[in-house]
Amino acid sequence: MSGVLPDQSIQKMIDSAAISAQPPILSEQIQPASLDLRLGNTAWRVRASFLSGEERRLADRLKDFEMHEIDLRQGAVLEKGCVYVLPLMESLDLPDDIQAVANAKSSTGRLDLLTRVITDNGTEFDRIRPGYKGPLYAEICPRSFSVLVRPGMRLNQIRFRQGQAILSDSELSELHASDHLVSGEAVISDGLGFSVDLKPANGTLVGYRAKPHTGVIDLDRIGAYDPADFWEEVHSSDGQIILDPGAFYILVSREAVHIPPAYAAEMAPFLAMVGEFRVHYAGFFDPGFGHQAAGGGGSRGVLEVRCHEAPFVLEHAQIVGRLVYEKMLKEPAQLYGAGIASNYQGQGLKLSKHFKSA
Repeated sequence: MSGVLPDQSIQKMIDSAAISAQPPILSEQIQPASLDLRLGNTAWRVRASFLSGEERRLADRLKDFEMHEIDLRQGAVLEKGCVYVLPLMESLDLPDDIQAVANAKSSTGRLDLLTRVITDNGTEFDRIRPGYKGPLYAEICPRSFSVLVRPGMRLNQIRFRQGQAILSDSELSELHASDHLVSGEAVISDGLGFSVDLKPANGTLVGYRAKPHTGVIDLDRIGAYDPADFWEEVHSSDGQIILDPGAFYILVSREAVHIPPAYAAEMAPFLAMVGEFRVHYAGFFDPGFGHQAAGGGGSRGVLEVRCHEAPFVLEHAQIVGRLVYEKMLKEPAQLYGAGIASNYQGQGLKLSKHFKSA
């Protein structure tokens, strides 16, 4: 059998100590197809981003790059533009047939927090080889806003896979025919294409752009901040906007997306051929996202966009990325948005949960 492990399988891995933590893992960390990871008590400010490398422990490499150590237990600010490495409370002892992939949580990505998981002996960010045994670390680089963090905060999540889970284009076409994965016409090529909405049904507001000089965001404060203090509204009357190099934008997909209960999805990495920009840092879509039975009825994807190198004209309905669908090993006991705390079910254009709703 192959597929993404659901919540009940993740619980079994915890019970068998394939996943362990100090303090013990909380039930609310377990999502339909992933596990939230918690920050530890310490952060190290480092000179540059780095990987452990083959046959090397991160703790040993840290000696080459650390600048100073920070105690998080009373709360500490991670400053915009700086790079930090933090131990996570969770560690792994994976079976030889189970691999893992990590990603930023949705609220993390919407704050432009570049955060990636690192392992000992690792040669890639966010990718954990089958049979890995050892600690987990997070690299965090706030790009737009300085943030206040404490131990136990959950900025990353991890998903476990057994075997080959990704659907081929033909399998994806069959699934769309039976489950109608996206509103409108399905563009299927190495995944399900999605486009940007720059012609809203009402008004001209199409997104938000991060302000360059703002205050600190306390990640424990939900619905606390006035968007106007941190974001500029982006309006369009002609269905296009120009992305400025180095700027960070929150936009929304034109299509409403649906993830059936027996599947999960991941936003594919940036592809240079769609333009000199990156879309979406937080890439997991759980089973039940946008699903009618889970209160979704189709949910649009929020796009976290950073432009590179040169100004770029983005136009309404332009394809900006794709969703790669994966089979679940079995349906999860809980769906996204159905009886669990899911902040973005049924969403449209929406900032992170830390900001007041209009």
